Amino acid sequence: MQNITTIRGDLDARDLRVGIVAARFNELVVESLIKGALETLRSHGGSDKDITLVRVPGAIEMGLALEKMAASRKYDAIVALGAVIRGATPHFDFVAGECAKAIGQVSTRHGVPVGFGVLTVDTIEQALERAGSKAGNKGADAALAAIEMASLLRKLEA
Repeated sequence: MQNITTIRGDLDARDLRVGIVAARFNELVVESLIKGALETLRSHGGSDKDITLVRVPGAIEMGLALEKMAASRKYDAIVALGAVIRGATPHFDFVAGECAKAIGQVSTRHGVPVGFGVLTVDTIEQALERAGSKAGNKGADAALAAIEMASLLRKLEA
């Protein structure tokens, strides 16, 4: 283990251009995720002038906005924020699955890290817990992952 080179990203958002794609659906929850992401970016050196917030109708529409943003090469990282809450129909399964798939595909296709902050939960209570109460703020966690991956990619490309 002594001769192994380890490369890891830092949690430094200075000079990072970050896009946030946030769904309007389940707005009460998503607004808390946005707040958590913004606070995290700022507390790690990010500047408001380097952050762009894009609002989309819902989680299913995130893929197209993420695709356009990543393809533009204007962003070092993107954070995807939304909440898909299970209902009485299979709609949840389709929306959650397609959203997750789109996020993963955009990230690998364009080499731009996308922090996954889309909650997939059974109840509104679970969503609120993950948007800043008992279970932390998954928007903040997604922003941290995006910062770290952007830093890591810079190191790998150097």
